[in-house]
Amino acid sequence: MQRLERLYRRRVSPGEVISLEVARELAEISLEIRRQLGILISRIGEIAYVVVGDERALLIPSLDDYPLGRRLVRGVRLVHTHLKGETLSDDDLTDLSLLRLDMIAALQLTQNPDRFSIQTAALVPHRENGPPYQVEPSLPFNRYDLDFRAFIETLEYSLEKGLQDGRAVSTGQERGILVSVTQKTLEEATDSMEELKELARTAGVGVLDTFIQRPKEFNPRYLMGEGKIREVLIKALQLGATMLVFDQELSPAQVRSISELSELKVIDRSQLILDIFARRATTQDGKVQVELAQLKYLLPRLIGRGVQMSRLMGGIGGRGPGETKLEIDRRRIRDRIAHLERELKELSNGRYQRRQKRVKAGIPIISIVGYTNAGKSTLLNTLTKSEVFTENLLFATLDTSSRRLRFPRDHEVIITDTVGFIRSLPKSLLGAFKATLEELKDADILIHLVDCANPRFEEQIHEVDAILAELGLADKRRLLVFNKADQLPALKKSDPLAFMKVRQATRKYGAITVSANDRKSLEPLLTELQQRFWQDVPDYQAVILDQHFEE
Repeated sequence: MQRLERLYRRRVSPGEVISLEVARELAEISLEIRRQLGILISRIGEIAYVVVGDERALLIPSLDDYPLGRRLVRGVRLVHTHLKGETLSDDDLTDLSLLRLDMIAALQLTQNPDRFSIQTAALVPHRENGPPYQVEPSLPFNRYDLDFRAFIETLEYSLEKGLQDGRAVSTGQERGILVSVTQKTLEEATDSMEELKELARTAGVGVLDTFIQRPKEFNPRYLMGEGKIREVLIKALQLGATMLVFDQELSPAQVRSISELSELKVIDRSQLILDIFARRATTQDGKVQVELAQLKYLLPRLIGRGVQMSRLMGGIGGRGPGETKLEIDRRRIRDRIAHLERELKELSNGRYQRRQKRVKAGIPIISIVGYTNAGKSTLLNTLTKSEVFTENLLFATLDTSSRRLRFPRDHEVIITDTVGFIRSLPKSLLGAFKATLEELKDADILIHLVDCANPRFEEQIHEVDAILAELGLADKRRLLVFNKADQLPALKKSDPLAFMKVRQATRKYGAITVSANDRKSLEPLLTELQQRFWQDVPDYQAVILDQHFEE
């Protein structure tokens, strides 16, 4: 033990991988105790950790003092002994790749502590085919000569250059690897992955690569197999990713397990949607609803000692100085949730009173619903000459907007734009936004807007129908409108089958085809609305009321 502790006092020249004296000391101790022995050496030559393993392997401790951050290598190298002179193992090379060590070296021992060889391996820039590392041949230690300082400078430069050559994301942007683990068909998994890419783009995450795995059964710890998750993590580190984004909702235990393998951030689809909503919320309603959804999502994911060690339970192991910090955090979150729910109820009462005034006035209410990025806000703007924010992003607008539209003979309607729907909408989010979606219950008719240029438009129709049914609006009168008709001529040339599919669906559903940014194309829609509300209005040309109101 004293000899092991004295290793911490040793120093290695920054230009050497390991000095002869330190290597010989490691060999002597390792042969004496019949265990693998390793040291982690910093760039300045300090021995940061001394690790004792068993005869076959050793366990590298958590390298909290040498965080990876945005660096491509960690700044510490591992030199360890192999008792039987064996070469670097798969576990060694996996540790090199996952931990992003500067280098890993094996001292291949013989029975004579003065005679041993050394074998090294280091990372290489990302390449499509081949491992992320390069293993050098073994050499007798007395013939091994490497200028480590020059080597590490060259390594970092080549890794950074390789990263820039293969990266199409802006500097300072979050960089993510998208992962889907599903038992659905490959076509469904690919469609869902494309939607996750759009969500990532909306959230400002640069997508470096995607992985889809369709296992026969899910791994309860990592969702995917342990070998596959290690492969994904190594690829992520190679590409300089800062986060993993899973298309499926992860349990708190799964997030912790995956995070323990790497320092990358691990989030799922729900958390990504919540982040987008947090960015888009501008009104008091929206901000309260988003914060409420985030807290409900966070509460079960707080990490601590677990219920069995709660200071509030009493009993063996539970006696102590009162609440732990984790329990205080949980209590504060529950208090905040209760406060936000009360605030949301008050806001809901205000909305109810305003809706009652409209109902008493006898003005028909039309609500625009649909999948996110279907063009709901653009349609509202074109109909009412409004300036609601629009952009080619998912969830570009989050808050409900209402405008007044006047038809001939002083007929008026109120048109309301609502938040877009999406598949696998987080339950906490749907629950929080039920208050906003109460607007739909008072609507006389729902305009279900569909992006017919999207290859998955029929699946999106079914998703919206399912969410409306969950909200108790399955029986509400609806008018199906296919938007983005201006993109159909190009679709007819590029994919005639997809174009025919749209034509057939238009007849099948009895849909009206429009282009939300072209006022002339909206005339059939306005005609249909007039006929549904006022049978006696002959002229279909609507007149726009310049003074509109906004909630």
